Amino acid sequence: MKKIGFLSFGHWSPSPYSKVRSASDALQQSIELAVAAEELGADGAFFRVHHFARQLASPFPLLAAVGARTSRIEIGTAVIDMRYENPFYMAEDAGAADLIAGGRLQLGISRGSPEQVIDGWRYFGYEPAEGETDADMARRHAEVFLKLLEGKGFAQPNPRPMFPNPPGLLRLEPHSEGLRQRIWWGSGSNATAKWAAELGMHLMSSTLKNDETGKPFHVQQAEQIAAYREAWKAAGHEGEPRVSVSRSIMPIVNGTDRAYFGHERNSSDQIGFIDPTTRAVFGRTYAAEPDVLVKELAADEAIAAADTLLLTVPNQLGVDYNAHLLESVLKYVAPELGWR
Repeated sequence: MKKIGFLSFGHWSPSPYSKVRSASDALQQSIELAVAAEELGADGAFFRVHHFARQLASPFPLLAAVGARTSRIEIGTAVIDMRYENPFYMAEDAGAADLIAGGRLQLGISRGSPEQVIDGWRYFGYEPAEGETDADMARRHAEVFLKLLEGKGFAQPNPRPMFPNPPGLLRLEPHSEGLRQRIWWGSGSNATAKWAAELGMHLMSSTLKNDETGKPFHVQQAEQIAAYREAWKAAGHEGEPRVSVSRSIMPIVNGTDRAYFGHERNSSDQIGFIDPTTRAVFGRTYAAEPDVLVKELAADEAIAAADTLLLTVPNQLGVDYNAHLLESVLKYVAPELGWR
């Protein structure tokens, strides 16, 4: 068995070829797709966060809305860029959204990815400390956030408060018990995967990672997962960690699927640079008839090693078509691979 959810970037464009013409469309359709995913039997609705872009941004209003409209599926991010985040305000927002959702949040956080603007986090009021990189700053913000989610008091109470205080130092409210154990780190390298394990975060590995060995993408990702699990064990954490991988999987079951994705049948890994110094390997798109997909996906070592699979969806094709893609995976592919 494997948990299967979707991952949407929430792209929108005023183009007549897009079914998501505005930010309002992107948000409303994200909620509707989450509802549809739950009805189809999927396990999760996850959203990417980007700033200064025609995509989904501040995630917590959306997560709370999805939480209020659904009752079973996991709801999360993949991922929130911690360079932009105030960990204190974020802890309050996350606690509120998790309580609205009944404890179903699975928050993916990370140092972020290449941006639409130069050093966008500076506009949000954040600067790396002396000797820090922006990645260091993101990890520092993450560590503060994790500490706050523990729910321990740290603030000295006013001796003459407006409202009565509980005894002792005060924590941020609202606090959602258990959320600290549902934080994931989006990792693009083996080193940051190990760091996430040491801090007791689950692992998110996406459709790209640093090219560290020259091996095929899925093999490098499987090796990253193995290194992460070994580091988790060495850290002495209780329980088993969770691992998710993201994939573009497009079952071709009708003419519309063929028109959209037939040209991707022979897709392969790609090599590129996500910044001037970081060579990355980008995973292929899986597009084929279900019987072919079953054979191809069975050979993907990273999917086999993960407990959760996030299907990246072409959200600008609209809710109905993306629900069709999810249903095709759940109906024709997942059972044949033992995921259902």
